[in-house]
Amino acid sequence: MIFASIIFFLSLFAIVGLFALKLWEERRERILYPDFRDTADSRALLLKGQLIRGREQLARLPPAALHLARFSIHIAALKTAEFARYLERQAYKLADLVSHKHRFERRDTNSDFLKKIQQHAMRSSDRNEARENGANGKSVSPEQKKNPKTNINE
Repeated sequence: MIFASIIFFLSLFAIVGLFALKLWEERRERILYPDFRDTADSRALLLKGQLIRGREQLARLPPAALHLARFSIHIAALKTAEFARYLERQAYKLADLVSHKHRFERRDTNSDFLKKIQQHAMRSSDRNEARENGANGKSVSPEQKKNPKTNINE
């Protein structure tokens, strides 16, 4: 969507620029780059003629040929996606082959900062367990969880 918006606004500014150029040329009674403009005009007319002839030839094609072309494009897109998935799997295999850690085993860290973070995470998980088990960290049996009216102190 962003790409389409960028293209739209660039085209809009180009059209406004061409109208501004035309207005400037009329006021000054001067044509900028007349040789280039003649060449561009002749090529534009040639392209327009080719598009008109192409439209006429497409109208002559039977509908089955159009369906076949659409189906072929669909199959080509699917095969391209399949090939991309294959390349992705091969890239993972290559990365595993090149990696020196085929069987990664977790070790304790040497960093004091990371050790503090790990201890903090363990403390917060202990607090979460205490909240789940009941007030003040007292354990609650599954029967008490089902029936909250029972007294925890008993």
